[in-house]
Amino acid sequence: MEQPLPIDQIVLGDCVESLRRLPSESVDLIFADPPYNLQLEGALTRPDNSLVDAVDDDWDRFASFAEYDDFTRAWLAECRRVMKKTATLFVIGSYHNIFRVGTAVQDLGFWILNDIVWRKANPMPNFRGRRFTNAHETLIWAARGMDARNYTFHYEALKAGNEDTQMRSDWFLPLCTGEERLKDAAGRKVHPTQKPEALIARALIAATNPGDVVLDPFFGTGTTGAVAKKLGRRFVGLERDPAYADAARARIAAVEPLDPRAVSAAPSRRTEPRIPFLSLVESGLIAAGETLVDAHEKHCATVRADGTLVVGPAVGSIHKVGALVQGHPSCNGWTFWHVLRDGSLVSIDELRGDYRARHSMAA
Repeated sequence: MEQPLPIDQIVLGDCVESLRRLPSESVDLIFADPPYNLQLEGALTRPDNSLVDAVDDDWDRFASFAEYDDFTRAWLAECRRVMKKTATLFVIGSYHNIFRVGTAVQDLGFWILNDIVWRKANPMPNFRGRRFTNAHETLIWAARGMDARNYTFHYEALKAGNEDTQMRSDWFLPLCTGEERLKDAAGRKVHPTQKPEALIARALIAATNPGDVVLDPFFGTGTTGAVAKKLGRRFVGLERDPAYADAARARIAAVEPLDPRAVSAAPSRRTEPRIPFLSLVESGLIAAGETLVDAHEKHCATVRADGTLVVGPAVGSIHKVGALVQGHPSCNGWTFWHVLRDGSLVSIDELRGDYRARHSMAA
């Protein structure tokens, strides 16, 4: 039976059963870090025979691939049900499980948007020297279905924070270490696979807005909840281990949310109102008869009073004339054309931004 969404709470119990009680189409993002089914056949040791603190917990043990696949399909199906139509899903895994998870994702009707490689800055060495160092994990980012169109993706913000270069699908980030790693009174790791906050933060910044609800069906020690609270998002955590849940509650309680100005969603070009070039002419930001040039001052065109450009006998839009002078099939006239202002070339796209700012203030 569905119950109200337990916002900013940790639900203790079996993942699939807990998911079945959540209301349909109620969450904006899911970040899932499921059991990897590592299938360790004994203790893992270093060359000096010291024991490696590897994952050997009961929650990562499955009798067979078939049992693991059944479990994967069960929780993924429930996740898809609770996702809003505009929601997306991140699921992370290693070579042990991510290909099986990916098959289930596609079979259940999700639409994969990207696979993302988390390249670890400080991976654990391969102590036996029989394989390559396992230096990455893979995240699948998927929409609820192939018809999804309005899912959140802050392309411009990610690009601006990445030296004005498109954010790539390989993320170079360190493992969770130092003060961020939760340890018990004896100095042992509370959770063997605690993910770094930077990894979760990048996913949330990319695919959510402040106030959105993020569901983590394998909550562990609460990294998703801690990051969500810090970034002004809400969370729902599902966890079956009481010790992990207790550690997560204490951890999240200590988090101080960032100032809303530091986490507010950056404006997206796709959501900004369309401004015709004629509006810039009518407002006086660009004068009829003024000359536009490209950034290298190789091409020029004259602005007409009706908002078109003229080059020789050709008359057309800023885009068509920009394409014509370059001999290209298309052109973004807003970024191609510039005007001279105070001795410097200014993109007409900057003037469009000035126009938007003036009119938003007036509104």
